[in-house]
Order: sequence, then C-alpha cells, then structure tokens
Amino acid sequence: MSIQEPSIPAFAVVGRPNKGKSSIVATLARDDSVHIAAKAGSTRMMRRFPMRIDGETLYELVDTPGIQRARSVLAWLQAHNDNAASRPDTVRAFLDAHAEDPQYQHECQALAPIMDGAGIIYVVDGSCPFGADYEAEMEILRWTGRPSLALINPIDSTDYVQEWTTGLGQYFQTVRAFDAHRAEHRKQLELLELFGHLDPEWQQPLKRAVEILEADRRAQHEGAAYLVCDLILEALTYSARQKLPEGAPEDPVKAILFKQYVHHLGASERRCRRQVEELFYYTDLQTSEERLALESDDLFNQENWYLWGLSKRQLLFAATSAGGVVGGGAGVVIDGATGGLTGGLGTLISGVGGALAARSQVKKHADDIAQWKVSGIPSGGTELAYGPSRNANFPFVVMGRAMQHHRLISQRTHAVRETLKLDDPALEWLSDKERRKLARAFDDIRNDRKADQRRVELAQMLGEWCLAVDSA
Repeated sequence: MSIQEPSIPAFAVVGRPNKGKSSIVATLARDDSVHIAAKAGSTRMMRRFPMRIDGETLYELVDTPGIQRARSVLAWLQAHNDNAASRPDTVRAFLDAHAEDPQYQHECQALAPIMDGAGIIYVVDGSCPFGADYEAEMEILRWTGRPSLALINPIDSTDYVQEWTTGLGQYFQTVRAFDAHRAEHRKQLELLELFGHLDPEWQQPLKRAVEILEADRRAQHEGAAYLVCDLILEALTYSARQKLPEGAPEDPVKAILFKQYVHHLGASERRCRRQVEELFYYTDLQTSEERLALESDDLFNQENWYLWGLSKRQLLFAATSAGGVVGGGAGVVIDGATGGLTGGLGTLISGVGGALAARSQVKKHADDIAQWKVSGIPSGGTELAYGPSRNANFPFVVMGRAMQHHRLISQRTHAVRETLKLDDPALEWLSDKERRKLARAFDDIRNDRKADQRRVELAQMLGEWCLAVDSA
C-alpha cells in the first residue's frame, strides 16, 4: 500500500544533516538495515521503511535527506504567496517548479512525502544550541499544514534540551526529547499514541498499531524463553557417541567425540542467538563471536566461567540443595574448576587442530564438562560416549549467557551499531530460592526424573524473567 492511503499512517523524518534522523527511523521502524553513518549528509535519497507485523504494514517511516537551503526555499514561498490559506498549495507549486532542479534536490525529497500525506517528525540535536537560523526550515514545515511533532535527539549531551523545547514549541504541536539509541519500548509506543491525537484520521489505526506491537512484544519475549529453554535442555542431555570395533584404540575416537561435542553445543548456542535476534527483527548483526566481543582466552578463564553462571558460593548452596554435593547421590561435580564451559564451545574447535591437540584438550577439560561412558554392544565391540554434562554450573552458564544476550537484544534499539558485550554478571538478579529451584530442575532433567514437568516449569520461569526485562 502507498503512503497516500489514510489507513496507513506515514511519518516523514526531516531536519538538517547529521542530527540523527536515520537513527530515529531505524528505531521507530525497527529496521537495522537503515544506513547510519557519522558523516553528515549520508542520507542522499528519500527511502521508505514500513513497520510490518505478520505481513501487515502498521505504519511507515520516511527517511529524508537533510534540509540545507531553507532560507532560499522560504524566500521563494513568500514571494509566490499572498495568503495563509494557500500556503500548502504554494509548497506544492515549489515542488512542481523545482522537481528537476539539482540545487533543491534534498529539499524536494524531504517535502514530497509530506505533501503526499505524511505527518512530520522534525529532528534536532539537543547537544547543540538553538539558533534563529533553524526557524526558516520550521516555518516551511508549518506551511505544509500537516500534523507535526518535534523530537530533540541528545546526540552527545542534554545541555540544550530545555532551550530547544521552548523554541520548538512555537512551531510544533508536540515536542519531546527522544534518544534514538536508548528509547525503551514504551517510549516508542508513546510517540505513536501522540500522533494519533494530532490527526483524527490516524487515531484508530495507530491505537490498533500500539495494541498489535504490545502483543508482538509479549510474543517476542515468550518465544525467546522457549528458545533458551530448548538450549538448556540440549546442554543437559546431549552426548556424542561412536561405536568401536573390538580392539580398536579409544584415544583417537575420544578426541573426535570431544570435538564433536563442543562443536554441536557451540552451534546450538549460536543458532539460539540468531533465532532470538530474528524474533526482535535483527537481521544485520555481525557474526556471533565478533558481536559478543569475546576472546578465546577469556572463555577458558575460571573468572569468566563464574561471570556467566554462579559464583562458587552460589553454586555450592544451590547444588547442595539439589543433592549435588561432592560424591553425592546426584553425581554432580563441584570443585574449584567447575565453572561451566559452554562459553568456550563455539571457539574451542579452532584451537583443536588435529588428534594430538584434541587429545590434550580432552584430558584437560573432560572432567570439567562431562564424563566418558564405555558400554558393550551385543554384536561385539563397544560404544564410546561423551556426555551428557555432569557439571553443576554448566546449565547456569548456558542460561546466563543466553539470558544476558536476550536482555541486550530486547533492550537494544535498531539505531545502535555497537557490538554486544557480555561483561556483566549474568545471573546476579536470581534469588537464592530461584537458584535452588533451578538446580533441582536441572538435576531432574539431567537424570530423567520428572523431566516433562521440569521442562514446563523451566519454560515458565524463563518466560517470566524475559517479560520482566521491560519493567526492570
């Protein structure tokens, strides 16, 4: 559908170059394909970004080039108009007269969607002082007669926000401070609600858009919770297996199985991240290891293991409540080196180059992650298996990394281009009661006790925690 159709509200984001217009578009359209650059004038052509949910366009953002010749345009308009009632027609006449004029290319591209029916979102930088030279472009926008609001984007600071609020209030019906890089979900919806009050034709469509976006947000969190739950279950139950003929040496096969084990779970973690990102409409993020800003050395550092999972005290307290003391009936390993290792799964393979190197890694880390099993088979020979994990902290580390990734993704706006960083304690927000409950659930799933019931409980807990991100 085109933006001329009144059933689909459209907003032209206009202003001077390098004031954050494209960042506003990316955030409100939830589209990380919007080009954002530090260089002024990076947007050279008008481009439309529809906000779609399940194939339905709810509204549309129009990214426009920066206005650079406002005084000249305003002078032309004033010279060709003799009454306020005909001002919108005079703006149209300017567009017709200069459609092929390269001197006014950017101004025409900024004004055209407005005169086709789009509302106006005028963007300024709250870290720069207000100046009278801005008034020409604001007056031009007022001549269009379209509903409008102004956003003060504090790119570097909020030093001049109040000054801009006073100045903009003389030209625009609504003025708001809006940080495109940090605006939480609720604040984005508030802008849509505001526009609904500015244009009666858009009130119902935008009210419906807000309702759909709120329901979609809940579905995103719930979907992420199920993905994380499946990842934890995979980490708790997966084993790499290989049948061996009678008399075949075990060491080379152990190296292969260990490599297969870490590769499989590393791939599972990366797949989970990609799926969570897709739920929140991220399609253009960097590769997993780059965007997580993790070094391979860190992944095998005990300090970082506890950063993503539980501390030694928390781990001992939680695992003891589940019967997982050293040598206890649950068979869970707890010692100074059991921090959980899923963080290293994605990069370990690159450091295991050949049977000898792989065998040394097996000896070094096998007891920390899982245990070996050798069982006979009726047709002769044996089956060698590595896993499932018996490490007490392992599922907590998997969960910690996944939940921190979910939090960062769900709170990130589509204007942000920096890499994600997992450099804060991932599970500090858990209470002792929740840690104990998780430890029991992990132990039951690991040992196939009440496994279905525990899976449901785990999914419910994760769902509540994911939804709580928006109210934190």
